[in-house]
Amino acid sequence: MQIKKLPQEFITARPILQTIEGAGYEAYFVGGSVRDTILKDHIHDVDIATSAFPSEVKDLFKKTIDTGIKHGTVMVLDHQQKYEVTTFRTESGYQDFRRPDKVTFVRSLEEDLKRRDFTVNALALKEDGTVVDLFSGLQDLQNHILKAVGIPEERFHEDALRMMRAVRFASKLDFVIEEKTEAAIKHNAPLLKKIAVERILVEFEKMMMGQATTKGVKYFLETGLYAYCPQFEGKLKPLSQLLNLNPKFRLTTETQVWLLICHTLELSREQSRSFLRAWKTSNELIAEVESGIQLLNAISKNSVSEKLLFRTGKKVLQSVINVLLAMNSKIDTSTLLARYNELPIKSTHELNVNGHDLLTANITTPGPQMGRIISYLLDGVLTGQFKNNQSELLLKAKKYTSSNLES
Repeated sequence: MQIKKLPQEFITARPILQTIEGAGYEAYFVGGSVRDTILKDHIHDVDIATSAFPSEVKDLFKKTIDTGIKHGTVMVLDHQQKYEVTTFRTESGYQDFRRPDKVTFVRSLEEDLKRRDFTVNALALKEDGTVVDLFSGLQDLQNHILKAVGIPEERFHEDALRMMRAVRFASKLDFVIEEKTEAAIKHNAPLLKKIAVERILVEFEKMMMGQATTKGVKYFLETGLYAYCPQFEGKLKPLSQLLNLNPKFRLTTETQVWLLICHTLELSREQSRSFLRAWKTSNELIAEVESGIQLLNAISKNSVSEKLLFRTGKKVLQSVINVLLAMNSKIDTSTLLARYNELPIKSTHELNVNGHDLLTANITTPGPQMGRIISYLLDGVLTGQFKNNQSELLLKAKKYTSSNLES
């Protein structure tokens, strides 16, 4: 097979391959970028594999960085672009089920491709667009099948994270996992405990944001991988609700993913905080999920106030709406969004009175009372009791202060 029209990313990187080949070595584009080009998907990183050893690659280019020299990777800098060029290699001895104990540089493309995870990722592309397919990856792409290269058990013992990558690709590509590969995942699922949570997190989030989320979730649950993820053991029944997600809606952010998960598991705000820390998510994401849970709880009780919508903010509100749509909820999400859009102000910065104004007008002094006054004015503006006018707000603040002093 030959790709007649290469993506611009490959055309820009062509001189790197041409330089290496001009020196008598082999060089190919490899990995996901080749797969996605054939599938006519958007490509991300352009990876290059070569028969040239690291020292030989460095001799060919003026600017290089030893990004992973022990594993054969040299970063080549060319016209403000960075390309990872990795020597063909074999690997052996995976005592931690993650990293090889020994890496050996080789001159054979076949030996290099043999160690890759799935046949659809074991494709190589020459600079002229010719696809090198040594493991029937093109046929598997055509048939929408995800199959491990060689013996599945060996691939998963080399890196147990590949099992999560399998369910992620099933979701991302809408592919079926081949029978022997799926059986090997079931058999080796406990090895996932050997993998750092941060690495599992990335694959899980990508699985949940794929084009065929329910397919990925189905494999995630049926292979038993879920049981070796933080806080998921024993949660098969609630997690199975994810199989009913609306296939027409895709989650687009990590916040949406975790808000959906926490809501599905019926976690409170406090429980969600502990849960997400176990997954080692960011504090920002935790805060957004907590805010989303508060809004979802209010929606279920039909007690959504303007103040809550204001505090939630448009970003989290949109996450809540997308989660409701994904869950086939009958909630009128358009009304929620309309109510938010009709708020007179969207942030405290838009309130026409601040602490400095209160001090200048001698209404209060620095301290807790100032916060209470601002909150009072904010509530009044949001509920339409006060106009967002400085003179009116200062007058309301004086009356509020006076009434509190009298009481």
